[in-house]
Amino acid sequence: MGSTTAENDNGAEDIGATGPEGVGRRDLIKRSAALGLITVPTMSFLSACASSGGDGEEKAEAGEKTAKNPLAVNDSARMEFVLFDGGFGKEYAEDAVKIYEKNFPKASVKFSATQKIQSTLQPRFNQGTPPDLIDNSGAEQMDMGVLVGKNQLADLTPLLDAPSYDDADKKVRDTLRPGIVEMGQFDGDPVWIMYYAYTVYGVWYSRKALDSLDEQYPETWDQMLTVCEKAKKKGMAGWTYAGKYPYYIPFSLYPMIAKVGGREVLDSIDNLEPNAWKNPAVKACFDAYYELYQKGYILKGTPGLDHIQSQTAWAEGKALFIPNGSWVENESAKVIPSDFDLAVSAPTGLDSSDKMPFGTIWASGGEPFIVPAKAKNGAGGMEQLRIMLSEASSRNFTSKVKSLTAYNGGTDGITLTPGLESGVAALEKAGDNVVNPRIQDWYVQLQKEQIGVAGLGEMMAGRLTPAEAIKKIQGFADAAAKDSSIKHYKHQ
Repeated sequence: MGSTTAENDNGAEDIGATGPEGVGRRDLIKRSAALGLITVPTMSFLSACASSGGDGEEKAEAGEKTAKNPLAVNDSARMEFVLFDGGFGKEYAEDAVKIYEKNFPKASVKFSATQKIQSTLQPRFNQGTPPDLIDNSGAEQMDMGVLVGKNQLADLTPLLDAPSYDDADKKVRDTLRPGIVEMGQFDGDPVWIMYYAYTVYGVWYSRKALDSLDEQYPETWDQMLTVCEKAKKKGMAGWTYAGKYPYYIPFSLYPMIAKVGGREVLDSIDNLEPNAWKNPAVKACFDAYYELYQKGYILKGTPGLDHIQSQTAWAEGKALFIPNGSWVENESAKVIPSDFDLAVSAPTGLDSSDKMPFGTIWASGGEPFIVPAKAKNGAGGMEQLRIMLSEASSRNFTSKVKSLTAYNGGTDGITLTPGLESGVAALEKAGDNVVNPRIQDWYVQLQKEQIGVAGLGEMMAGRLTPAEAIKKIQGFADAAAKDSSIKHYKHQ
């Protein structure tokens, strides 16, 4: 998933929300659009922006290609880097920029961080003057599918084929975690996106709270209901979630669907295949989640909570489980008690008839970095990424923000925090049973506003039955499949 996040003074990582005005006009407009009440030309505006050009300044001339400068960066050219200011903060990026400045002392670097990626950068894409490197994340993430479809991104293959920062005998691509390169591809070989963080999605909880119920993490849905009933009797809700941004729910729901019906069910959903959402596995999982609502196991008021509020309530012990990504440990660090003993688990399944074993989990790249095709110093943007994909920068990121990176390593010598240690253990348990739904990368509006808000959000608030939610979501998917203005992608 790439990434999406709520805008908030506290920041957020890569998956969801709105601006500091909270449930203000913009939020209401987005919700109304998601519910089909009004039309907001989000996609068409971005398409127009992405397809437009501009004169702008001349591109920087190539520098001298050397062993220390394999991308031939112009050592005196200006390099501009815009970061999404979310749950990971900006210190890790600032540290990497200092290395760039040290390596190219004659160059000037303009670094900035914002939560308003789309509104800040769309006009610059339109004018043909985009920055050289962008962390395209957050609630205002620009639609990757549109950017790729309109040829607005540079192919990062030169970066991937360059010598790695630490070992000239290894290419950058050979130092990355499995799946990272493939995630950045849409059609064929070009790689348009470098996902820097490596996110483990799942069900997050306090081991201390679960121990207080004398329970283990539930592997079947009957066990889940038993645990939630025990919690309810002790005055604790079983679940909460980011009610205002219910596209967090898929972090545990999607891998559950794969566990029950097989990973091919998620592939068919990604491919916008007819009736993909009508697969029995989807219905079974929707029914299971709806049962949490029906039995009163959802924290009261959850549909009105944003991601920070739901995480805070969960950290305060008001709810046992929350679907989230591994950024939650850093994002909620100020409210998670020292004895919380944070852990993550792969989603609970239905029963022994599930197609995939317990431990099946969603893990993938997060925090998507892009180099615009019209960047004036694209080589500089790629070199900044090469620096960030070094062992030292990776270790710095992991130690500061409690998350893994795309670099396959960088944890040696670091005392892993409880959540990070649990995430690593969950990946080890999953083995090959790691799924990576692409719908959130390929069709951002469909995933967030339609499936998330108008479908799952309405169902979990009790305003739609599972059957009604599935019918509605299938309609959204069918409309997207038939929309000729949208570039369509399929699993190869």
